[in-house]
Amino acid sequence: METAEISRLIEVGFEAPTVKVESDDNTHFSALVIAAEFDGKRLLTRHQMVYRCLGKLVGNEIHALSITALTPIEWQEKLNRAPDFG
Repeated sequence: METAEISRLIEVGFEAPTVKVESDDNTHFSALVIAAEFDGKRLLTRHQMVYRCLGKLVGNEIHALSITALTPIEWQEKLNRAPDFG
């Protein structure tokens, strides 16, 4: 499974997300998903929303998936808290 295909599948499930998927072995993946639809949702619900986009691939072609699911505001707050080493 290619990271670009996983990104595309997740993107289809949200209105205007930012999605970044990485993998060292094309079996174990990590995904950053930034989407307004996560607003007001608990972490478990957010993960379920991402898993729904991938369907039966999870547990098969996608052996493992680590998800970071944030709203655009949460992502901006995270960037603002990042240390400035410059």
